[in-house]
Amino acid sequence: MYLEHFRLTAAPFSITPDTAFAYSSRAQQEALNTLLLAIDDGQGFIKITGEVGTGKTLLCRRFLAALATRADRIETAYVPNPCLSPRTLLLAIGLELSLPLRHDAPEHELLAALNAHLLQAAEAGRRVVVCLDEAQAMPFDALEALRLTSNLETEKRKLIQIVLFAQPELDQKLARQDLRQLASRITFQYALGALSADEAERYVAHRLRVAGHNGDALFPPKVAQLLHKVTRGVPRLINIVAHKSLLLAYGAGGLRVEHAHVRAAAADTPYASRLGRASGAMGEIVAMLRQWRVGASS
Repeated sequence: MYLEHFRLTAAPFSITPDTAFAYSSRAQQEALNTLLLAIDDGQGFIKITGEVGTGKTLLCRRFLAALATRADRIETAYVPNPCLSPRTLLLAIGLELSLPLRHDAPEHELLAALNAHLLQAAEAGRRVVVCLDEAQAMPFDALEALRLTSNLETEKRKLIQIVLFAQPELDQKLARQDLRQLASRITFQYALGALSADEAERYVAHRLRVAGHNGDALFPPKVAQLLHKVTRGVPRLINIVAHKSLLLAYGAGGLRVEHAHVRAAAADTPYASRLGRASGAMGEIVAMLRQWRVGASS
């Protein structure tokens, strides 16, 4: 690929959420601060929403990493796919908390075991935090089971704190009349937005720096502005278009990305604004790579 060509030690624009590449944008930092404040405040339900690609899963991992530094006081459970039945959801949470549960245990048994564990944790001065990613996919009965689980409390504090990471569709679900009790219990929330143009330029530079780049800017300021325009500042789209742009620059033998590379990459990327040709861009990338490799081997 292009790593050696651009003197990089790692792929800078992988779409896998990697905390090593995390960039603390204003929204990311505000959301993380909101989460930590809500946990310290003992709130039962916290909600983080954001459109596809705005960094919810990465934020969740950063949050869990921050809580891991308090492992003597906080236990965590992470459920990446909560589109489960109430019984299976309780089982998943219990197993994440290392409870000795039978996989075929009935729902009432799982709830009793979870309640006993939460009481023990409270007596020992520990909090239990459950994070559920992609919560917009949760069926109604699973959301209702979560609400009932949140009823577990002493006179002074909640026994379990639940953080929902979700796309905005969750808000539509919570607006239902039959979920109003759950919606009313969400005391802290934050909506992740896209990066500003300045943040997008710093985001790209940060990821390249983490990947080992220390030379002149691979995305000059005006090119970075175009990258922000075609991706609307959505981090995942920035990663995809930036990666393809580097492929194009590499295929052409260039040492930095140009406007034409970003336009062609955007034209090949669903949901990116198309300022170039509407089709054929990937063929151009493949052709340029083939031409470059043939030239390099001759």
